Amino acid sequence: MKAHPILFAGIVGTAAMLLSCVGPAPASKRTMTTRLSYPETVKQEIMDDYHGTKVADPYRWLEDDNAPDTKAWVTAQNRVTFSYLDQIPERAKLRERLMKLWNFERYGIPFKQGERYFYSKNDGLQNQSVLYVADSLDAAPRVLLDPNKLSSDGTVALSGYRLSEDGNLMAYGLSTSGSDWNEWKVRDVRTGADTGDHIKWVKFSSASWTKDGKGFFYSRYDEPKVGDALKGVNKFQKLYFHKLGTPQSDDVLIYERRDQPDWGFGGSVTDDGRFLIISIWQGTDPRNRVYYRDLTKVEAPIVKLLDEYDADYSFVDNDGGVFWFYTDLKAPRGRVIAIDTANPDRVQWKEVIPQAAETLKGVNLVGNQFICTYLKDARGQVKRFSREGQALGEVALPGLGSVGGFGGKRTDTETFYSFTSFMTPGTIYRYDVTSGTSSIFRTPQVDFDSARYETKQVFFNSKDGTRVPMFLTHRKGLKLDGSNPTYLYGYGGFNISQTPGFSVSMATWLELGGVYAVANLRGGGEYGEDWHKAGTKLKKQNVFDDFIGAAEWLIARKYTSPARLAIAGGSNGGLLVGACMAQRPDLFGCCLPAVGVMDMLRFHKFTIGWAWTSDYGSSEKADEFKALFAYSPLHNLRPGVRYPATLVTTADHDDRVVPAHSFKFAARLQECQSKPGAPVLIRIETKAGHGAGKPTAKLIEEAADKLGFVVRELGVTMNER
Repeated sequence: MKAHPILFAGIVGTAAMLLSCVGPAPASKRTMTTRLSYPETVKQEIMDDYHGTKVADPYRWLEDDNAPDTKAWVTAQNRVTFSYLDQIPERAKLRERLMKLWNFERYGIPFKQGERYFYSKNDGLQNQSVLYVADSLDAAPRVLLDPNKLSSDGTVALSGYRLSEDGNLMAYGLSTSGSDWNEWKVRDVRTGADTGDHIKWVKFSSASWTKDGKGFFYSRYDEPKVGDALKGVNKFQKLYFHKLGTPQSDDVLIYERRDQPDWGFGGSVTDDGRFLIISIWQGTDPRNRVYYRDLTKVEAPIVKLLDEYDADYSFVDNDGGVFWFYTDLKAPRGRVIAIDTANPDRVQWKEVIPQAAETLKGVNLVGNQFICTYLKDARGQVKRFSREGQALGEVALPGLGSVGGFGGKRTDTETFYSFTSFMTPGTIYRYDVTSGTSSIFRTPQVDFDSARYETKQVFFNSKDGTRVPMFLTHRKGLKLDGSNPTYLYGYGGFNISQTPGFSVSMATWLELGGVYAVANLRGGGEYGEDWHKAGTKLKKQNVFDDFIGAAEWLIARKYTSPARLAIAGGSNGGLLVGACMAQRPDLFGCCLPAVGVMDMLRFHKFTIGWAWTSDYGSSEKADEFKALFAYSPLHNLRPGVRYPATLVTTADHDDRVVPAHSFKFAARLQECQSKPGAPVLIRIETKAGHGAGKPTAKLIEEAADKLGFVVRELGVTMNER
């Protein structure tokens, strides 16, 4: 079990922009009736020396989120932003349509634990999905946990949960206001009452019960100093065991490394209850170490099984002392190996499932079959293999899309999975492992006519000739006349793949006639570890070249034009947008960087930012500083340049990418924007974080605000449906 502190890579879904495609509007439509007057942002004389290069940092005071001056600045910026957004007449109608489209039942993937089934469901506009339990698939479910009752505004979210072996007890984590910090509690499934167990200061960790249900393993950090909870550096994670019914102060420390402050630990008990598997991660590097302990022996030592830190090793299952792992060792697209812990020498390792032409992304052992999820040009594919590695065929999927799930145990005869596409919300299927057949468990009913649209995959060449895929979704019969408003989304980092997926915002946008493009940039995981590494550290510029290449391809093929092209991305994707608009401000009409990493020289100094140096490098190294400084969005804005209309978005409780990144970038962009120029606004959400767990009401408001901004700045008129 690995719990890397990766940057948010959520599919555009909740933050997607919506555009209309009815032809260009008059020039007067593209300007507001009032002239923007930005709040004054004080500049300070701060200069740093990076390997002989002097770099000014005049807005560093904005890094102190608790300072009265920073809070006053946030209030002033939000006042300007919302005053501007309030003048957009289309916004109310867009919000109304978003709310109607969002109002459909959404189910999570069910699973069976003990004699019960568990799954989540959202009735439509509930701020948080509700967790249900049922005695059978056909039985009426009952509410096990409703996060909506934990806060009046829906800002307390269920961040994770794990059931005991018999399904009678549930450890569950709660996140408040979008923070990465979790508090874990325990609920008796039979009564629905909490036991009183309470675990605090958990981050980047799940829970894993012992076979007897007497307690669980989890990882935590030390309690931060007062005022540092949302910005202090997170290091020295520790692995603990919590015995049910005891205070956290009595929890047993299982493993720590005082000599390795960057190491994090994920503890997972094998299905047979015999072993504790400890996956040791170091930042966001996919490489890891794997140790284990035999839980059947008192005071058994922790065994260092895989300690070379040379590849990604993800534990799949075990047969006694034989462990199966997914790994990319000597297989950048992934394979499955078996290691006998009684004879763990590498020469004795056995390859069970060899590397394929497609990229292996997930492996589960269910019903004594390996069910393997692959990406074929960023599209989902599922193959089955025997325990010996013999191919058993594929699981038939309904089209071009993404697939996930297939959880379960070796003894299970059923499993569940979800399939989604750009035009189809997540449909839940039950899969009979014995017969190899799928049946629909739940199908969402959405007020959206998908038959009017089509998705296709195209390929374009990046600056260096690399062939890059991109998905395009739009109305059938689209005219390629260069006038179509187009929303281009990208991420390009941390081995994360961008695959097809449904979003309410995208559905609304398609109804209005826009083109939705998702580029599969280097830095992601679409083609394995080689593709990932080609967009990291000194090669990070490849990612921006790919994204710029996608925009140029869309323009050259007359899908759109610069004035009708919006680009967006979140977190690492926010960095992508910031870097590309700084390098090619002429290429875009509107930019939406969300919760972005904008100061590439200081990102490692806050919360978990140090963990991203495996992808970005560090300004503390001379060669990596040179590469970072060359593209850092904050440091590459130039006074007097006409930058595209920009709406920066962040949140006050973002302790993944601290809001100071967005604060400083927005201040600098307002300073540099040509006069007169397109608007530069920053929207700072309150009681929200990096994105996970955001209540539906806030998602709708944010989507309507972004949509309204894009419609206004691209000069788009709206049609009735």
